[in-house]
Amino acid sequence: MSQPLNYYKADLRDFKFLLFEQFKLQELLGKGIYANWGEDEVNAVLGEVYAWVTKELGPLNGTGDKEGCRLEDGKVITPAGFKEAWKALYAAGWRSLALEEHDGGQGGPFTLHSLAEEMMCGACTSFNMYPALTQGAAEVIQRFGTPEQKERYLAKMYDGTFAGSMCLTESQAGSDVGAATTRAVRRPDGTYSISGTKIFISGGDQDLSPNIIHLVLARTDDAPPGTKGLSLFIVPKVRLDGTPNDVACGGIEHKMGIKASATAILNFGENGNCIGEVVGGVEQKGISQMFLMMNFARIGVGIQGLAVASSAYLNALSYAKDRKQGSSIKQWKDASAPRVSIIEHADVRRMLLDMKARVEGIRALSVKLTTHIDKVRVLGEDNPEAAYHQGQVDLLVPLIKAYGSDQAFQICATAIQTYGGAGYLKDWPVEQYCRDSKIFSIYEGTNHIQAMDLVGRKLGQKGGANVQAFAKDVATFVAANKEHPVLKDQIAILGQAMEALTSTAMRFLQWSSGGKLELVPLAANRYLEMMSETAIGWLLLDAAVIAIAAGEKLAADHPDRAFYEGKRYAAQFYAQNVVATVPMKAQQIGKEDRLPIQISDAAFATI
Repeated sequence: MSQPLNYYKADLRDFKFLLFEQFKLQELLGKGIYANWGEDEVNAVLGEVYAWVTKELGPLNGTGDKEGCRLEDGKVITPAGFKEAWKALYAAGWRSLALEEHDGGQGGPFTLHSLAEEMMCGACTSFNMYPALTQGAAEVIQRFGTPEQKERYLAKMYDGTFAGSMCLTESQAGSDVGAATTRAVRRPDGTYSISGTKIFISGGDQDLSPNIIHLVLARTDDAPPGTKGLSLFIVPKVRLDGTPNDVACGGIEHKMGIKASATAILNFGENGNCIGEVVGGVEQKGISQMFLMMNFARIGVGIQGLAVASSAYLNALSYAKDRKQGSSIKQWKDASAPRVSIIEHADVRRMLLDMKARVEGIRALSVKLTTHIDKVRVLGEDNPEAAYHQGQVDLLVPLIKAYGSDQAFQICATAIQTYGGAGYLKDWPVEQYCRDSKIFSIYEGTNHIQAMDLVGRKLGQKGGANVQAFAKDVATFVAANKEHPVLKDQIAILGQAMEALTSTAMRFLQWSSGGKLELVPLAANRYLEMMSETAIGWLLLDAAVIAIAAGEKLAADHPDRAFYEGKRYAAQFYAQNVVATVPMKAQQIGKEDRLPIQISDAAFATI
């Protein structure tokens, strides 16, 4: 029997460029909480994680997809190899990279953790959801839990003895979380009886760990309606004394992708014997507590999208170099002309450059965001300078989640197209990447929710200070490089896009105050796309400025010359083909198209 193959690929040279040439992580290393970290340590971890994921996780991606999860006697069975990978992951310590040392972690930069996360997600998305959700649940307890709760749960969640999940969604509520009806009834001892059903719970049940610590949104009987009345409860699958806690898996979903990630229906308290404790000992703080986990989960979803898209692109690139088909366009009339690798065909090159630009641009956006987080961690939340960095984190989260996940699906589809008919077959990994990636735009808040968060909350946050700081950063870059000998035309395009973005933001404010509120949700998705494209265009051009300068200092035969050349072409292509459309999208928004809300329900179809 043949051994399962690893198809995961990563470009570590791009990781290191972002870390040390563009975003200057070295300026934070050796300081404060990162006192024990330097460039050598970061580079070593990147190499070791890549070697680990290609050996341990990559081979599970295809086999896990084929086998999937199954439910036997009310318990989820994960695919072969997942249990061993779970143990190997925690033994290797890759989940604890950015965990503080006093919690048993390695105290490393969050950006390093995020790049390791990208590699783990890209190697096997389904598997990595289990430990990622566990870490997210642990961070909520770390931030908001009582000392006793931290003592009871954290060490075992951090070392993989316990897993974790977050339980928000209910069938009648969906994204309308405030409509949740799961009940929490106070007990004389200060705990609560929990009853209700949650659906779409990733990692809601599995056989990787002996216990799962569920974080459950529920409502006490005297709580006010809506989200303000929700409380967050710690509900173990198994009580700490070893007895079952009346948490039953009612089924698992049969999905288009991520088939090795168990998406469960969980029934709490079917027998009236499910006990939970409120996080932090405080009721009606559930939404604010859960949003800590949601915020990091949304960053994580963007990274998932990036991870899968990147591997799809790199696999398509390898295939295009190897696959020979057709003759050169220069010899198209010569029937005897030799076949050439398909990378020599113009449209294949266009697709490859398009994928490259989008993948590297989204990664730059991700590292930009996580570097802001690292700066907050080094400066301390009370430092006035940290407010700017935290503001940029808040602003960029909906961009990385929504644009990163939307583009992931499109990039994977383009990768399939690059392969041609072969890409549609299960013989190659890209069809699975495409199926797996579709969920990213749906969970952790659909991408329309991200767009409404951006235009409804983030644009006006701190009186508009965060978005104004973003605009100032872009304007400063444009002013400093508008006469660049190579990039001046593309930088002019970026400047035009930023002007269109700013004027459109003002239009939203006018609509909100001028009785045209119904136009906001119609245009919100387009605006998020515009802002994402402007941000990524800026970061790619910034990278190109650095790359051109660095390349000029190298010998003609230096291997990095090709890498730097790629940065230039990616930035120019993205600016001319993507950023250039931002002003046109602004014009479209300005037309105040109401057709989707004017059409009657009956007019959609006569069925």
